[in-house]
Amino acid sequence: MNTVWIHTDAAAMSAADSHAEDMLVATCLAAAAGGDINAYYDLGVAYSTGSHGVDCDLIEAHKWFNLAAVNGHGEAQMCRADISDEMNAREIAEAQRRAREWIAATSRRAA
Repeated sequence: MNTVWIHTDAAAMSAADSHAEDMLVATCLAAAAGGDINAYYDLGVAYSTGSHGVDCDLIEAHKWFNLAAVNGHGEAQMCRADISDEMNAREIAEAQRRAREWIAATSRRAA
């Protein structure tokens, strides 16, 4: 099942939908906590573009793309590689540390 949580056509959204759009990140975070790979990817998109109520943060974007990529999301692998070109080694290491923390935290909750 390919769930698309975040729609990238923000120009087509009305002003009444802006609050709902901001809630998409919260919805994606909840889905990601349940292991939804598409939610990982969508969070990576949000953080890499600075959309849906979050600031652009390549470290966070890399973390989410990495989580999706290691779970087999092909497009996330390409996105992770693309943003890695814009990051230094310390930023990538921090993103990887955050991804490991996410895995540890969510696996503890599941146990």
